[in-house]
Formats: sequence, structure tokens, C-alpha cells
Amino acid sequence: MLSPGQEQKEAQDHTAGHGGRGRHRAGRSSGRKPGRIRSPYGNAPPPDATRSRQAPAGRPKSGTTGGAGQKEKVNLATEIAASFVVFLVALPLCIGVAVASAAPPELGIISGVVGGLVIGMARGSTLQVSGPAAGLAALVAEAVLEHGLAMLGVIVLASGVLQIGLGLIRLGRMFQAISIAVVQGMLAGIGLPLMFGQAYPLADAKAIGRPVENLLGIPDLIARTVADPQKAIAAGLGVATVVLSFVWKKLPGPLTKVPAALVAVAGGMAVAALPGVGIATLKVGNLLASVQVPGPTQFAALAGGSVLSTVLTFTIIASAESLFTAAAVDRMHTGQRTRYNSELIAQGVGNTICGALGALPMTAVVARSSANVQAGAKTRLSRTLHGLWLLAFALLLPNVLALIPICVLAGVLVHSGWKLFAPEEFPKMWRQDRGEFVVMTLTTVAIVATALLEGVLVGLAAGVVLAALRMSQASVRTSVEGDTAKLVMAGNVTFLRLPKLIDALEAVAAAGTPRIRLDLTGVAHWDHACRSQVDEFVAKHRGADIRVELLRPNTPNAPAPAGTAPEADPAPDGGGAPAHVPGPEPRPEAWAGPEPGPEAWAGPEPGPQTQWFYLDPTPVGDPGAPMGPREPFDSLTSPLSAQEFETWGRMR
Repeated sequence: MLSPGQEQKEAQDHTAGHGGRGRHRAGRSSGRKPGRIRSPYGNAPPPDATRSRQAPAGRPKSGTTGGAGQKEKVNLATEIAASFVVFLVALPLCIGVAVASAAPPELGIISGVVGGLVIGMARGSTLQVSGPAAGLAALVAEAVLEHGLAMLGVIVLASGVLQIGLGLIRLGRMFQAISIAVVQGMLAGIGLPLMFGQAYPLADAKAIGRPVENLLGIPDLIARTVADPQKAIAAGLGVATVVLSFVWKKLPGPLTKVPAALVAVAGGMAVAALPGVGIATLKVGNLLASVQVPGPTQFAALAGGSVLSTVLTFTIIASAESLFTAAAVDRMHTGQRTRYNSELIAQGVGNTICGALGALPMTAVVARSSANVQAGAKTRLSRTLHGLWLLAFALLLPNVLALIPICVLAGVLVHSGWKLFAPEEFPKMWRQDRGEFVVMTLTTVAIVATALLEGVLVGLAAGVVLAALRMSQASVRTSVEGDTAKLVMAGNVTFLRLPKLIDALEAVAAAGTPRIRLDLTGVAHWDHACRSQVDEFVAKHRGADIRVELLRPNTPNAPAPAGTAPEADPAPDGGGAPAHVPGPEPRPEAWAGPEPGPEAWAGPEPGPQTQWFYLDPTPVGDPGAPMGPREPFDSLTSPLSAQEFETWGRMR
């Protein structure tokens, strides 16, 4: 505590570098009670406190677009230009995803409009763009096939409500606690069925059904395509779209600023308009007439188990894809970071509105978001305006959409499926971590063979098992030294290592020695199953008159069996005798002779090099021989003989 004079001096010294502010007030502090220092800045916070409220370096304040909290001037022309770029990327994707989802193309445009105008103004993310995503196309197609298009709206609406609830209870970051192998396996499992399914519209044919069936039907599809000239033209356009999507970014010059999908759509429309070409094109209706508000019948169907399962799947996959995309987009720019819970609520609001309109579900989309960042966008304005352009195009130019060939849109989605599949990630994962490679491959195969939700659950279970196995790494060594069978174990011992522990215990028991030592001091963690197994082994063999020394793990709060004596306190410097050695009190009934005196010890006096042993001493011919190494003890195993009791008393 400072004296009043010291308080005044300290306050003056503190303000010396700030233009002398507060010196007059500090000078009046001499009459105050000691220990209560008034700020020399009066009611204003000191400069340090003001600086502490500023955004840290590299993290812009809310409403800023530059790094380090610097306000950066927003270029309105750049934002508008970026919004057009995003619109050109989003238009073919919205239509293509709707077609792949077995839904009218207008519903995809409605979801894109909601993703721009509603989620675009939300606070969760700044540059991330949302809309109907290829990753949900197969899932939506299955839902439409099983429950009908009329039920799609109520399923999407219920999923949106669940997303809002998850965001309100702040579980947005929970999705980051998922193994990257499961995530990549999930994306690959989404991409493969998408490619298999879109291979049929690419040749103006109808997909058979499930991914495995579509894959097995590819040879027949090729045969039918070769036999039909119009299907061959459609397949040629689709394949050209896929190739163009791969090579477009590698072309030199400013052409690459135009989205490859838009170029493919324009070229496909030109080919479809040629005489003698009869490939299938979109059938577009009125945008407002396509709105299907769910009714009481649809809401009543939510009680069905299969519908609830679909709702849960939509919620998990849409939320995970949006938040994974948010993490990826944050790495593309240096602006404001994503607020995960707010973003999850925003996605929920968007899906709730889409469901109320009977439209497709939406997520954040990497393709549109990366186009937004690369176009120079800095604010939410660009992604909001792109929704406005989608709405204007659908209302003012609906006839243009009817000229787009379906095979071209299928080619765009085949390319999207390949990017989701990302085959280069599999050998990369194999080189980095073969255990995670197994989890990744298992997730992909399970999704393709069953369904999306079941496959993800299989992947999560595999990831948990892998983590548990790796957390249960333990080394076990058994040996026989003289009349003692030893077991030394270190690491984390859980029920997953119980077979290994049982084998080791049986091995030391089969040695047939009169003494067994279980050294578990190197164990960092052991669970109840392993502890019970060890305790049962010790009790069984002590009951058979075998001396068992149990050295328990040095883990905090490790319970010992009832009746066990506490361990000896370690020596202060790591050597010599401990400061205090607790032990069992001598039991009168175990010793009926006279009290041992000094003459009972015939050996040499113990010196500094003597090794001390506090547990279960072995009877030896020479009482003066050095005892075993000093170690903590668990309990006395049996009543002491006269010689043992005398020796223990002297060494104590």
C-alpha cells in the first residue's frame, strides 16, 4: 500500500508522458485515504484502457474492411462489378443444381435469390455467398423421389428452424470438431454420386436411381449414346463443357475473368439453335407461379420417422458444408472473420424462407464465394446485389433460360462433382496419415453404398475409434529376474488394451515365481476396466500365498482399493531415505516374542549407499544384504514371520 505522497508521485510520473494531463488532480490526492488511488485522468479511461478496446492487429473492427483495424475506403464500382461476376457464376449453378435435384429450375433461382437478398445482408460472414449447392443435389433428389416435391418445402423449413436453434445455443463451432478425414470423405462421397447421376443427363438420358445402380449402368448408357445421333451431340456438348471447365483457368489473357460455366452455356445455346439439332433444353415456367407454400398436410407429415430423418440429414449436411466453406473463405482474404454462430443462424433463416416458398435448400458455396473474393469485393454489398440480378433476370428474361441445353448444365455439375471428389486428396492423405486415410476412404465408400447420413455416421464412428486407439497406446514388458516375475506397463491403458493387459498378467502368473511385481508407475491413465482387472489379479494371487507387489500409476486422484496403505513420500533430493515413511503399525498378534533390541540386527549399519525397500521384503540368508530398490507400496500381503517382522522393524 502506498502513502499519500507516494500516490501523488506515482500519478505524476504516470502522466509525465501525456502532456501533463491530470497533474492538478493528482496533486490533490495527498488528503485522500491511503490505498485508494484516483485515476489522474478523472472519469476518462487511461490510454492503455482505450487501446485495450481497440481491435487487435490483423483483426479488423466491425464495419471495417482493412486489416489491423484500419478503415478502408470501399469502392462502389468494384462491389457492383463483383456482384455481376458472382451472378454469372451463380446463374448456371442454380439452374443446374435444380435440374440435378429433380426439381423445376425456377426453385433453384428462388433459393439463389434468397441466398443473396436475405443471407447476403446477414452479419455472419462478409464475403461468403450462399445458394443451392451441388453437394445437396443428390440428397434433395432422394428426398423428392421418396416424399414428393410437395414435401420438399416443409423439410427445408424444418431444417432451417433447427439451424437457427443450433446457432442460438452457440453450437456453430461444434462442426469444427470433426475429423478432416471425415469431412473430405463426405465431400468425396457427395461428388462421386453427383458425377454418376449427371452422366445420364449429360447424354440426354434419365438416371436409373441410386449411385451404385447409376455406376453399373454406364456401359449401357454409352452404347445407347453411340447409337443415337442426337444423344451423341448432347454427350459431345456435355463432355466439351467438362473439358472447358478444367482448362479455362489455364488460358492466358482477360478471358479467364469470364466464368467457364457461362461460356459453356452460351456455346451450348448456340449449338442447340442450329438446324437439325434436337437436344433437350430447359423447360421454364413462371417464377412466381412456382412458389409452393407448404400446407397443413405437409406439416402433419413431419411426424413420420423417414421425414424426420431427412430433416436431420439436411440440417447436419447443410450446416457442416456452410461452416466448412466459411473456414475456407476466411483463408482467402484478410478482412473480417466469420462469426460462426451468427452465420449458422443466417443460414437457418435463409432455409426457413426457402422452405416457406417451397424452394431448394441452400448452403454457402465455395465457387461463388471464391469468385466474389477474386473479383475484389470487400463488403456484403456484392453478394446482396447478385441476388437482385438473379431476381431481375428470372422475371424479365425467362425465355432465355428455355434455350439452355440440359447436357451443358450436366457437364457443369460433373465438373463440380469432380472437384468435390478431389481424387488427389487420397494419395496425399495416405502419405500423411494412413489411419486417417482409412477413415476417409471408409466414409466415402459408406456414403456411396448406403446414403449420406449413414455414411457420415460411419465415418464419425471410425474417426472416434481411431482416436481412441491412438489415445490408448501402451507398452507392456514382462520378464523374470530371480524369484520375481515382473510386468512393466507405460502409456494410456483403456479397455481397448484390456486383451493385451490380460495376456501380460497371465504371462507373469504362468512364470511360477513366488513373487510378482506389477510396475504401473509409467501409466499416464487407466480406466475402470483395467483397474478392476489388475485389482482382481492381485487379490486372486495374494489369496494363493503369492507375494504381489503393486506399484500403482502416479496419476492424480487415482483411487486405491480400500485398506491400502498410502505410498511413501519421495526423498527431497531424489535419493536416500524419504523424510517420512508411512507404514502399517506392527500387529501384536503377529509377534508373540520379546521386543527386538539392538542385538537383533547382526549385519553392518546401513550407510548412505544402502538401498531401502518398504514393501514385502524377501527373506534372504544374509540379513545384512542390501534390500531391493526403494519403491512405493500398496499394502502388506500377509502376516509377517518373526524374522521378517524383526528385519522390517530395524529397517524402519
